[in-house]
Amino acid sequence: MKTTLVLLAALAFAGCHQAAAPRGPAAKAFGAAIVDVSGEKGVTGAGAALDQPIVSQVNDAQGNGVAGALVEMSGPAGVVFDPPSGLTGPDGQFTSNVRLGSAAGRYLLTATTRDKAGKAFQVSFPEVALDYQQTLGRELNEMYCSRCHNSESTAERVSNHDNLSVPPHAFSDGTALNQYTGPNLVAIISHGGAALGKSAEMPPYSPTLSAGDIDALAAYIRAVADPPYRAPGIF
Repeated sequence: MKTTLVLLAALAFAGCHQAAAPRGPAAKAFGAAIVDVSGEKGVTGAGAALDQPIVSQVNDAQGNGVAGALVEMSGPAGVVFDPPSGLTGPDGQFTSNVRLGSAAGRYLLTATTRDKAGKAFQVSFPEVALDYQQTLGRELNEMYCSRCHNSESTAERVSNHDNLSVPPHAFSDGTALNQYTGPNLVAIISHGGAALGKSAEMPPYSPTLSAGDIDALAAYIRAVADPPYRAPGIF
């Protein structure tokens, strides 16, 4: 009986104990800084992969890329990195594909490297995961809004941004758009710029979109705001 109890206790301990995360490969070189190359401020659906990978670069004290330095990725629970760690290439860069967690919201991801003495250097990558309503707003933005609000042209969409007398704000321009109250943001989408004394070149969308669609656009604008939107009275 005593032997059985000891065995059960051992099994219970083993079931509760979590194995340590596997460490990355041993560093072959060490840097003095790590910087963001690309992949920050990505936007995707909750639980989905970012459109672009995260790329960081380890530099020496002179700002030159260091090959063979170890970079380790970290983030909130639910985030998946592929790979989670590895050595920098000949250009000093390390690339990781990222799938955000299943919860909508803002994620702060971190790339870490260390010098020979073990001192850590980090760079952060802010990313956004959208919920269902915000994802719908993103799709509506691509269909109706980005031609004017996005200044960059693509093969699929030629931007009209620079042809307008008053250049529209990007939907991520939190400095400008965070100043709108919720009702005013919905009003300008619904009734056009003239409704709030803004540019009449901003057309009304209430004849085209449902009230739910307009709410989704407003939710998307709030989700991607940079700096982040803070509702009045919430700190």
